[in-house]
Amino acid sequence: METGISFVLEKKMLKSMTGYGRCEMYEDGRKITVEVKSVNHRYCEISLRMPKKLNAFESAIRALVKKYASRGKIEVYISYEDETGGVASVKYNREVAAAYVKYMREMADEFGLSGEISASSLARMQDVFTNDEPAMEEEKLWNLLERTVCGACEAFVQARLAEGEQLRRDIFEKLDGMLAWIDFIEERSPQIVEEYRKKLLSKVQEVLADTQIDETVLATELVIYADKICVDEETVRLRAHIQNMKETLSAAVNIGRKLDFIAQEMNREANTILSKAGGLEISNVAIDLKTEVEKIREQIQNIE
Repeated sequence: METGISFVLEKKMLKSMTGYGRCEMYEDGRKITVEVKSVNHRYCEISLRMPKKLNAFESAIRALVKKYASRGKIEVYISYEDETGGVASVKYNREVAAAYVKYMREMADEFGLSGEISASSLARMQDVFTNDEPAMEEEKLWNLLERTVCGACEAFVQARLAEGEQLRRDIFEKLDGMLAWIDFIEERSPQIVEEYRKKLLSKVQEVLADTQIDETVLATELVIYADKICVDEETVRLRAHIQNMKETLSAAVNIGRKLDFIAQEMNREANTILSKAGGLEISNVAIDLKTEVEKIREQIQNIE
């Protein structure tokens, strides 16, 4: 089943960690149905539910599923039906029954227990009777099972890709909205300094009346205020983080953890801008930035 695996390796698009896929195959009177679904998880955790007859293939199934997903809590359900009409035979294991009778009698003598051993109670003992089902060659069964698992996983990956593309578009829209807010902050910040200069000059003139204002002192006060509310470094870094996130989203290869780290850095810069905000308008925009970063972080939690 190299075709299924190569199909996945060629898909470098963004994948969500939420998905569902199903495949059913019928061959030589035997039917296998596989369902694969997943939700968010920090690591790749695979749980299998399948008939006892397929237990020998558990490790191979897990290895196969891991080729299609690197993260997520993945549940795999497998059902197997034999419709060949072959008649199962019941096998009586005389040696096992004899061993049960021997040890049960020894227990009765040792502990002074009473009671007869009935055939019905003996028949319920493990492995006294076993069913010998018509055997299907292991290689042939695995071939059918492998193709069915790969078919379900391919549908599963397609669902993850479709949701991943929706996530990518949504995050890009949010990032572009953040850039518009950054433009507003960079444009508004110098105006706030000039408005503060005018207010400060007006207050000083009221206090000093006709006395000459010391322009040096006024200039010093303005420099201190401007430095206090300056967010140039923060906006530059925030722009860089936004660009980095866009490039990472385009790479789309096991990027969930990296995106989460970038989002943390974006939140740090938004917090600093909010703490330095020199006016209500910038404060409101900084709050909007923080809110949008949180929304992005929530979306990122669902990316593989």
